[in-house]
Amino acid sequence: MAPRISVVILTDKRPQHLLRCLTAVLSQRFDPDAFEVIVVDDGHDDATRHLVDSIREGAPLAAELRYLRPANGRGPALARNVGWRAARGELIAFTHDDAVPAPTWLAEGERAMRIHHDWVAMCGRVSVPLRGETTDHARNTAAQLARAEFVTANVFVRHWALVRVNGFDERFAHPGREDADLQFRLMTQAGHVGRSSRAEVVHPVRAAPWGLSLALQRSTFYDALLYKKHPRLYRQRIRHAPPWNYYLIVALALAMVLLPFAGQPEIASACGLTLLVLVLTLTVERLRDTSRSPSHVLEVLATSALIPFVAVYWRLRGAIHFRVLFL
Repeated sequence: MAPRISVVILTDKRPQHLLRCLTAVLSQRFDPDAFEVIVVDDGHDDATRHLVDSIREGAPLAAELRYLRPANGRGPALARNVGWRAARGELIAFTHDDAVPAPTWLAEGERAMRIHHDWVAMCGRVSVPLRGETTDHARNTAAQLARAEFVTANVFVRHWALVRVNGFDERFAHPGREDADLQFRLMTQAGHVGRSSRAEVVHPVRAAPWGLSLALQRSTFYDALLYKKHPRLYRQRIRHAPPWNYYLIVALALAMVLLPFAGQPEIASACGLTLLVLVLTLTVERLRDTSRSPSHVLEVLATSALIPFVAVYWRLRGAIHFRVLFL
């Protein structure tokens, strides 16, 4: 008999995180014959494949465990498509290797989808434990996951609905907006997307390398594609207005450099002072309720001076690439 639920776990060169996630999934308080587990390796990592093989061969498992590796290309959207298209369950439960599902995750997810017949998909709760001195990155991660309407660390989607919308848009080749795009297409083409706080996964914050906040700005490249496809929903649910403060900082920096050549050193100095105030304001906002360690303060100050330029670069590059008027 086909399982009722297929769990699709996306992993990318994090075998230790995957082991923790798989342990939680394979220990679910759920009929073991009613679900299967599909690990999709977006990192094409031999260590990950060996881990899954060792788990599968080491002892009898309660549920079927499969390992898949995309044959052509990489990216979270493509990898998840490989996973759900190979699935046999009527309900697909998506999660990540760095998430830890609660013991009742599958039971509560299936229960919510059974009660709400009109739901084509459901997002569960993603909890981020914060302990000790919180960094800017950890606080932002917790806040973003707490308010996210649809995040692939914890979503249940009916298989037929994925077929109807043709799954994830594989043009989203970097994590960040492929889940919102799927949500919007499910809402407009398939039916209602609900929420349930009872289906929970825990998402510990990974240690962040210095300057990670700069690298994360790359995801705004795909904001342009999301906006092009869903302009009204993007403004309603993602960002109500462009980051004008970032554009102002970039404009002030350009004016500070160019005005002296036009014989306007006083105005250039005023632009520089205003620029400094805006960067310090951004720094203070990011440091609110976070660690005051010298290294953290220095990182936030340095990245606050650079984030506006990096963010504007990726936003405009996305607008040009996807040919859309997007700021």
